[in-house]
Amino acid sequence: MSDELDVLKSVTASLQTAMNDTAPEVDERFRAMLMARTGEERLIMGCAMRDSARMIVEASLRADDPQATVQTIRKGLFLRFYGHEFDADTRAKILAAIDRAAHPTSR
Repeated sequence: MSDELDVLKSVTASLQTAMNDTAPEVDERFRAMLMARTGEERLIMGCAMRDSARMIVEASLRADDPQATVQTIRKGLFLRFYGHEFDADTRAKILAAIDRAAHPTSR
C-alpha cells in the first residue's frame, strides 16, 4: 500500500507542475495587457471576480439547503473561502462569532 501511495504522490506532484499548458509568451502578453490597465481598472476586475465567486458559492450553498438562513450562508461562505486556512479551534471561534453576530445580546 505504501508503494501505491508513493506512486500516487509522485504522479500528483508531476501533474501539478505540468498543469500549466500556456506558452510563456502568452503568459507574458496576458500580464502586459493586465498591467496596461490602470490600478482602478484592475481593482474593479478583482472585485468583480470576487463577487462572481461569492455568487457561485452562495448558489451552491442554497442548492444544498434551499431553506438556508443568512447565518448559515455566512458560515458556509467562510468555510468555503477561508476554512482551510485556520486550525479547528480558530475555525470554531470564528463560526461562533458569526453566530453571535446573528444574535447580538443587549448590553
